This record gives sequence, structure tokens and C-alpha cells, in this order.
Amino acid sequence: MSDPGTPEHPRREPSRRDFLKAGTLAGVGVALAGTRLVGCATAGRRIGPAPAGPLAALPIDRVRIGFVGVGSMGSAHVRNFLEIEGVEIRAVCDIVDDKVARIQSWVQQAGQPKPTGYSKGDTDFKRMCQQEDLDLVFTATPWRWHVPVCLAAMHAGKHAATEVPAAVTLDECWQLVETAEKLDKHCVMMENCCYSRSEMMVLNMVRKGVLGEVLHGECGYLHDLRAIKFSNEGEGLWRLDHSIRRDGNLYPTHGLGPVAQCMNVNRGDRFDYLVSMSSNARGLGLYAAEHFGADAPRATQKYALGDVNATLIRTVNGRTIYLVHDCNSPRPYSRINLVQGTKGIFSGYPDRIHIEGKSPAHQWEPIDGYLDEYEHPLWKTLAGKGEHAIHGSMDFIEDYRLVQCLREGSPMDMDVYDAAAWSAISELTERSVANRSRSVDVPDFTRGRWKTNAPLGIVGA
Repeated sequence: MSDPGTPEHPRREPSRRDFLKAGTLAGVGVALAGTRLVGCATAGRRIGPAPAGPLAALPIDRVRIGFVGVGSMGSAHVRNFLEIEGVEIRAVCDIVDDKVARIQSWVQQAGQPKPTGYSKGDTDFKRMCQQEDLDLVFTATPWRWHVPVCLAAMHAGKHAATEVPAAVTLDECWQLVETAEKLDKHCVMMENCCYSRSEMMVLNMVRKGVLGEVLHGECGYLHDLRAIKFSNEGEGLWRLDHSIRRDGNLYPTHGLGPVAQCMNVNRGDRFDYLVSMSSNARGLGLYAAEHFGADAPRATQKYALGDVNATLIRTVNGRTIYLVHDCNSPRPYSRINLVQGTKGIFSGYPDRIHIEGKSPAHQWEPIDGYLDEYEHPLWKTLAGKGEHAIHGSMDFIEDYRLVQCLREGSPMDMDVYDAAAWSAISELTERSVANRSRSVDVPDFTRGRWKTNAPLGIVGA
């Protein structure tokens, strides 16, 4: 079935459902004749209609979990799950023996049997998936392993959950969607920022109509990661390579996910197309020269990633999103978190709000006066839980909801279509940047089901 578009934004040829591929540019860009770029590197892929409704698997009384990758973030999730009722950690996989042993010790200290350890190389997760009696496989590995782990889990009959981004390429996004549909398994991207206190409060306000019709959002990931990228451990072992090879928005989901939920993306609306451009690449080279010397290899290395990438996204229903990525500059942390509606606006960092008819004219207000009425129910109940985690309670609430949905047999807050749509922005921005910011179409991973899928509701603990 073709997508006719809307009166405000009629359909233009070539069809965005064709997903034609025509030659690569700069390693990732795909150039087409004419003024537009069509958005999928999977020419000829036809996976038929999407399921009629969201996946809601049979309830699971006790969720048996196997972990793949238990560094900083993986370990934080383990701690959360050990505090959530109805969870058993049965297996743990990591290429570092000491990390496996540490998690085994934590699980035993929590009163559970010692989980089986897997540490025989990069792909030992496949053995874990095949041998262990698990309900869920959770991965917090470097980005390149997210899709292989999720695919191995689903093919072995397990649900899958992955840290962000779910995938790096469009082809990987389609692999996740195809496999989840074919095998009827959840494949969830664990976007913790969708569970931040401010983001959840804004979603609650949007659902109650406080901001009116949502028309525009601004979001991003603005985080000085220079020291982390040049570290000799942790993410420094792999993250810098992406900055050397790629130019676009490499990490879109932290800011984009919450705004997409406010706009009902995949649940009444969807991303239509985007344009993207990047600034010059300066920050990493300057940082390396200052810290390692002007002649050091890391200082003379050519970095592809522009210091600031700015992207504009338009939805089929005419909403607009400004999305920015800036991880190579000296700056305080921000996700922007701005939602503009016809009746008011919320903006983060710092959090502030303006509601027409309530706020002083042309002035921001602090959000404190709105918390009692619009605090999200999950935060009212679970605030303070998991404060030991890297990002505090939002990580705990994220993990709690995953378990709650599995135990209830409910649809997930974030499904495989969200994982694909939010993650796909990376390669699409790379294509646009490589082609003088020409517009690039965003594939409809739901194949039309976005028109009838119900919006994300406001749930409690």
C-alpha cells in the first residue's frame, strides 16, 4: 500500500517506499539523480505488511536474563535488575574474565544462584544464547555488536534488549525489524532518556493537552566526550574510530527519543525526511595536540566528524524537529529537550516552561509549580530507586518498565520500530551531509501501521 502523504505535504516521486539504491559516496552516502535522496540501503527488500498490532508476548512470571557486555553501563543495569522483583540473572558474557566474575559475585550476594559465565572471545554470546534457558538477552557492548547480539538472541527464541543506538546502519535496522516480526520477539532499544524526570513530565503534559497541539521540538546530544574518546580504556577503545570514519549525527536517540514520543512518531505520525549539515572538524585535533603534542599521531589524525552536526526532520503530519550532535567541543551537557505547542512551550537545561494564560506574559516560569499536577506517575512512585546507577533513577525506571511489560505481557514503551526509526537517523544524516545537505527520506519501518497504532500512554508502577 502506498503512502499518499497529506494535503499539506503531498507525495513526491520517486516513492519513498521504493528505497532504491544507487552507488555509494564517502563510504556511506547514496546519491540519486535529481534533488532528493531515497533512504534505504536495502534495495529489493520486501518483507510484506507489518503485524496488525504491537507485539504483546505471553506474560513471564520470572524474567530470566542473560547479559552480554558488563562494563560500566552493563554493570549498572545488572545492579538495577537485582533490585527488581521477578528477575533472575542466569548468565553473563564478556570478553574480560574479571568482569564476568564480578557480576557472578554480585548475583550471588543478592541471593541468586551463580550465573553461568561466558568469556571465550568476541562471539561467545552465541553460545550463551543457544545453551541457556533465558527469556531476555540484554546487551551493553560497543555499537558494532548490538545487532549481532540481538539477532542471536531472537533466533535462539529469546527477547532482546540493547543499549543505544540499536543499530548503526539502515540495513541493520531492517534486520532487527524483519527478525523481530518473523520470530515474534521483542527487540527493545533501552533509551534511558525517555525515562528522565523532565522528559516524562513533558510527555504527561502533552497527553493532557497542556501545551496544545505539538508542532516543533528541539533536541540533541551535547556532551564533551573528548577525554572519553581519547581514553585508553572503556569507550575510548572503540568510540574514537567512529569520529575518524563518519560525519553526521552519530548518537541521535538520547534527545530524539523523548521528542518522538511527544509527537507520536510511529503511533499516529512518522518521520518523513531530513536534511543535515556538519561544521568543520576541529575539536578532537586541537584537544589531541594540547594533551599529546602537536606531532602525536592522534593530533595529526584526520577526523571526519564535524564538531557540530545540525539536522532538521519533518514528519508526515507537518511537525518539525531540530536535532543537534556536539561531542567534540568544550561545553556543559545538554539534551535541549524543547517541545513547542500551540498553547505553550517547555525547554530544558535549565528546565523552564511558559503556558499561555497561566505564565506571566513573555516570561519563563520554573517547573516547580507544575510538578504536583503533572509529575509522571512512574516518577511519583519510583523516584529515588536506583540512585547508585550512572544516570540515577531514570535508568532504574527504564529497567523496571522492561520487566513490568514482560511480566504483564504488555506491549513495550519502545518497540523495534522505534529502535529502527530513531537509530536510522545516523546513516541518513551521513548521507545528507555527504550530498550537500540534500533531503533524505526516512524509511517507514512500520509499513503504514503508524497510522493506526495507539499513542504511548501514561502508565504507573
